[in-house]
Amino acid sequence: MVRRTGSLRTLIALLAFLLWAPVSAAAANTTAPAQRPAADACGVLAPGASAAAERAIAAACAEVAAGTWYTWGGGHGARPGATYGQVDPTDPDSEHDPERLGFDCSGLVRHAYAEAAGSDILNGIAGQQYYTHRAAARFTAAQGLTPLLPGDLLAWGTSQDLHHIALYLGAGKMVEAKESGTRLMVSDVRLNGDYFGAVRVDTGPVTGHIHRTWGTGVWTKAEPSVRAARVYAFPYSTTIRVHCQKHAEPVTAEGYTNDVWSYLPDYKAWVTNIYIKGAAWLDGVPDCRTTPPTP
Repeated sequence: MVRRTGSLRTLIALLAFLLWAPVSAAAANTTAPAQRPAADACGVLAPGASAAAERAIAAACAEVAAGTWYTWGGGHGARPGATYGQVDPTDPDSEHDPERLGFDCSGLVRHAYAEAAGSDILNGIAGQQYYTHRAAARFTAAQGLTPLLPGDLLAWGTSQDLHHIALYLGAGKMVEAKESGTRLMVSDVRLNGDYFGAVRVDTGPVTGHIHRTWGTGVWTKAEPSVRAARVYAFPYSTTIRVHCQKHAEPVTAEGYTNDVWSYLPDYKAWVTNIYIKGAAWLDGVPDCRTTPPTP
C-alpha cells in the first residue's frame, strides 16, 4: 500500500510538472517580448543622419535601455550627464525627483549631443537649444516630418516659451524625457497641440559673428524697438550669432543708453546692443544697410 501510494504520488507530481512547464514557458515567452519593443525601437529609424546625429541617438537610447528616470532639472549640472532633480512646484508627480538620478527634456538633449560632439555644445534649456547658433537648418510646424532627419531636435511651445524638446529618430518616432514619474522613452511624434518646429544641429566649427549676452530675462524683439512684439527672452547669459547691426530706437537700461540694435538670424529677431557684451557698436559686425537681414 505504501509503495502504491508512493508511485501514485510520483505519477501525480510528474503530470503536474508536465502540465506546468508549458504554461510557464508560454508565460516567459509573453513577458520577455513585452520588454523588448522600447529598446528595439530606440535607434536610427531612417536614412540620412549624420555620424554625429547617430552618436547622439545612440547616447540617448543607451539611457532608455538603462531605464533612466525623467527628473525635473536633471542633466543640468556643471557637466553633461544625469543628475538628481528638483521638485517642480507646478507638478505633484515631481515629489520624488530629488531622489531620482536622470534627465529632463533639455538635459537629455544636452547629454546626447555632448556625447556626439565630444564637448558641451547644447548647454541650456529647450528654448536655447532650439535657437542654437549651431543650427544647420530649421523647419516649421507646417512642414511636418517630411524634411526631417534622425538627430533633429523637435520643440513644443511658442516663440516666447519653448517648454519641451526631444530627439527625432525617424519613422515618426522620437526619444524623450517626457514628464515626472516616467522613465525616458520612445514616443510617437506629437504634431498636434503646440508643436513648434525642428532644428538640425551642426556639430562642426561655429560660423558667423559670435557674441554673448549678459543679464537675465532679456527679450528679443520682432523689430528694433522696445514697443515691438516679443520673440524670446534669454533666461541668462547666452551665446548668440549676430548677422548685422544698425542704429535705430535709443534704449536706456542698466545705466546705459544706446541706439544700436543687432539682428539675430537664429531667432529672426533683434536685441539692443546694451545686452551684448562688447562695444556699443560691435567690432567686426557689418551694418545692416550693407548686409541686410535675410528674410
